[in-house]
Amino acid sequence: MNAALTPRNDTSQDELARLAEVCQDVLRRCRSAGASEAEVAASIDTGLDVGVRLGEVETITRTRDRGVSLTVLFGKRKGSASTADLDPESIARTVEHACAIARHTEEDPCNGLADPALYAREFPDLDLWHPWAIDAEQAIELGLRIEAAGRGHDPRISNSEGAAVQVGESVLANANSAGFAGVERSTRHLLSCALIAEDAQGMQQNYWYDAVRSATDFTDPETIGRRAAERTVARLDARRLSTRQCPVLFVPEVARGLIGHFLSAVSGGALYRRASFLVDHLGRPVFPGFVQMTERPRLPRGHGSSVFDAEGVATRDADLVRDGVLQRYILGSYSARKLGLATTANAGGIHNLVVTPGADDFAALLRRMGTGLVVTEVMGQGVSLITGDYSRGASGFWVENGEIAYPVEEITIASNLREMFAGIVAIGRDVDPRSHLLTGSILLERMTIAGE
Repeated sequence: MNAALTPRNDTSQDELARLAEVCQDVLRRCRSAGASEAEVAASIDTGLDVGVRLGEVETITRTRDRGVSLTVLFGKRKGSASTADLDPESIARTVEHACAIARHTEEDPCNGLADPALYAREFPDLDLWHPWAIDAEQAIELGLRIEAAGRGHDPRISNSEGAAVQVGESVLANANSAGFAGVERSTRHLLSCALIAEDAQGMQQNYWYDAVRSATDFTDPETIGRRAAERTVARLDARRLSTRQCPVLFVPEVARGLIGHFLSAVSGGALYRRASFLVDHLGRPVFPGFVQMTERPRLPRGHGSSVFDAEGVATRDADLVRDGVLQRYILGSYSARKLGLATTANAGGIHNLVVTPGADDFAALLRRMGTGLVVTEVMGQGVSLITGDYSRGASGFWVENGEIAYPVEEITIASNLREMFAGIVAIGRDVDPRSHLLTGSILLERMTIAGE
């Protein structure tokens, strides 16, 4: 990278101190208004987003978003409000609104702050702060290089959806009236490219990207453009399939969506509403015995790393699935109380779920599958967490004798999540590191393919 990797003037520590004071001011205002409990989060997010297309600058966007969100309790009555302004008058009105809401809501015995004994007290550095001092001109140059590498990679690349360079910084302070106070700062940067290829059969579009905490971890930028071109050209001359049943291999970026459905089904909100096909599955097998999933919330530079959750509860490594058996749910304090359980430090979501990979790389998984479908993209919303029914549009590649034969499109893949999870044959070692859900490709024993 030609741009500097450290900021010319890093003010993040000053901003953290300011946000921490804003939080304490909000708590004082809440106490003065008669609230019995309160929690508040204040944040500042800044970014640069540059888009280029066909060798020209298309967009340059700078952002600086500020916000305060708070929840107050009057006994077991709760009210929440937020503002995008750190001005004291705006904050005062936001406190008034939250208190007014709380006074007019029904009591809920499950309302309340998290147990203070669980709050984070130590705050190790997770190596999440890596400002990238790239300016707009440098970002434009970088985007043009990425797109040019993709457009020049193959003569069948006929058009471009553009390349993007995104730079992001976030600082956050969180506090509550029970004594928790914590601050975090993090960065996230992204390079991407989307291209269009054309032949006598028509046009196809595809993309590639890289997302990192530190710009030093980016792959070679030109590689992103070339990979986008390779993926786009590979989709040319796509065919439809006749209706059949066969093995299905989800590539990592699609496989993590499959894991995401599982996480939604074992999350507190779906469970206490009894709107999940995995209600009452704690301690029961959901996957084959070789499947292991562990939450690792404090991975250095992890995309989901955090020392504390949205309630200030200290995060910790914990198994979610061991030997195929569901070990726990994903709970914040409210959902835990609704279920008669304890919080799992997941208020706000999961932190770095690691799906233990197997020994096979992608090529070995193809050989293991023999004949079947590789899914590289899914479309539509045909997933029911209540029943587990799964039906989505898809595209990818047909595989014969362990090798990719030709691209396919305009098909539907269907099954039930319960059967899909139980029917996992293998998990690849081709783990995609660009997400907080870390999994390789997932090979399923069988799904129904609906085509021509």
